[in-house]
Amino acid sequence: MSKPQPTTAVRPTKKQHQLLEFIATFIEQKGYSPSYREIMKGLNYTSVATVALHVNNLISRGHLAKRDHSARSLEVVKTVIEAAPIVPKQLNVAQEKWLVKKVDIFFKEAEKSTGLSERDLDPLYVLTGALKVLGLDGAASSFISRLTELKKKVKDGIYAV
Repeated sequence: MSKPQPTTAVRPTKKQHQLLEFIATFIEQKGYSPSYREIMKGLNYTSVATVALHVNNLISRGHLAKRDHSARSLEVVKTVIEAAPIVPKQLNVAQEKWLVKKVDIFFKEAEKSTGLSERDLDPLYVLTGALKVLGLDGAASSFISRLTELKKKVKDGIYAV
């Protein structure tokens, strides 16, 4: 059998992943693929039909290859799992301005505070990270420099609690 080429596939479920691991380990140890009955016993399935169902799903998803009408012809296909691209929620200009103003208010309150601790800075880190996730890198960068300054002051004891 020729080596199956790596394909792009949908991520396997937990049970499917266990089945793939079992088949790959079996082939590695014995040099040939397991029968459906061996898979059934090895994974404590109750019927060969359950094995066939899982194997067929893995074949259709691109994780397994099988020669037609051949015994012990299963082969694990190296797959490239496509991660769903993360698309930040798009904000309009008015929403961006509003959000940056709100974050700025939190920073101004922290900068005016006389008793800050490291823990008080955590919400500011979260807000700055949220700006980055939303694609507002410029605003996030300006807040990061302010956050760094606040952290330095807290560390130096300027903001004594």
